[in-house]
Amino acid sequence: MLIDLPFLAVVVLLALGVYAVVFRHNLIKIVMGVHILGSGVNLFLISLGYREGGVAPIFTHAPKLEMVLPTPQALTLTSIVINLAVVALMLSLIMLIYKRYKSLDSRDRRLMG
Repeated sequence: MLIDLPFLAVVVLLALGVYAVVFRHNLIKIVMGVHILGSGVNLFLISLGYREGGVAPIFTHAPKLEMVLPTPQALTLTSIVINLAVVALMLSLIMLIYKRYKSLDSRDRRLMG
């Protein structure tokens, strides 16, 4: 097989996220695009640490077993928390924008100055 399925899924998620952020005008859809981008990055990190036939990276008494890499898993947990905080902050700012301008369209916001 020329390409692994997880890496193909990463490319699809990143493309969808970039499309939503760049070409959508609704602020909620832009936040959804940012969240999809974060999910693509998380899948990429987990895919990098995967090993065929590997076991969980915990203490075992079987030194001959090949373990998956624990560093990408730790980075992914950190990335999930950061992505959640960024999305929550963006949604709270969108709520303030909607209260003030009564619109979620980014083009309207630019005209309101």
